[in-house]
Amino acid sequence: MSARVRLWVFLVGTAGFAVLFAVACFGLPAFGTAHHPYGVRAVHASLSHHTANVIASVNFDLRAFDTLGEETILFSAVLGTVVLLRQARDEHRKDPEPAVVHPRVRRFALLMLPLALLVGLYVIAHGQVSPGGGFQGGVVAATALHLLYIAADYRALERVRPLPLYEIGEAAGEVAYVITGLAAVLAGSAFLANVLPFGTFATLSSGGTVPVLNAAVGLEVVSGVVVLLARFLDQAVEIEEPGEDDGNPRGAGDGPDDGDDKDDERERA
Repeated sequence: MSARVRLWVFLVGTAGFAVLFAVACFGLPAFGTAHHPYGVRAVHASLSHHTANVIASVNFDLRAFDTLGEETILFSAVLGTVVLLRQARDEHRKDPEPAVVHPRVRRFALLMLPLALLVGLYVIAHGQVSPGGGFQGGVVAATALHLLYIAADYRALERVRPLPLYEIGEAAGEVAYVITGLAAVLAGSAFLANVLPFGTFATLSSGGTVPVLNAAVGLEVVSGVVVLLARFLDQAVEIEEPGEDDGNPRGAGDGPDDGDDKDDERERA
């Protein structure tokens, strides 16, 4: 296909998209009116499936397939980071040096760590009942673990952060979401359809498959964020590139005679 033909294909496609986009925009409800057909339908669907949090109902029920795509984007991003930042053959690890932490910072971080972790797990567990969910609570819980890095040092964080387990957890969250969708197909419905009993409204067991998918996302986000931060922190704290010695950047000196040359220059001066 020549460049001229590709240009015409692009122009025709762009024109068609512009026409369809304009038609869709003119079909939207007018601004400032009390008529919100999509919002009304979303609230009705949420209440009919006993899900108190309408946002969670939209994310994990009405458009659960789209949420699978969002979860997969995070999974792919973490996987790509692990591949790109893996330790090269000519790099080596060094033991991180103990950090000096102000006592007030240490006390505050150690006090906030269990509280932040509890809040993160609460937000995940109550996603179908109150504002929040797996994405938000997962980030909070993963961040809470890294308060130990602030309160102590990197070695303390490594002791509570076994990366192989978190890597398995990230994959398990992604797989659990897909399996839940396939279970709906086996039950004779559509992929990711809400087929479980809806339970009692505004309780932890309500919402059918919403809490299941929410928990799967929470597991994937917690594990994924921990693995993601671990790879960047390893590069900054532990992994040394060839030529680095005692914190001196590669190329900072010209060799073993560099110090003697400086002494000779001072003597000549």
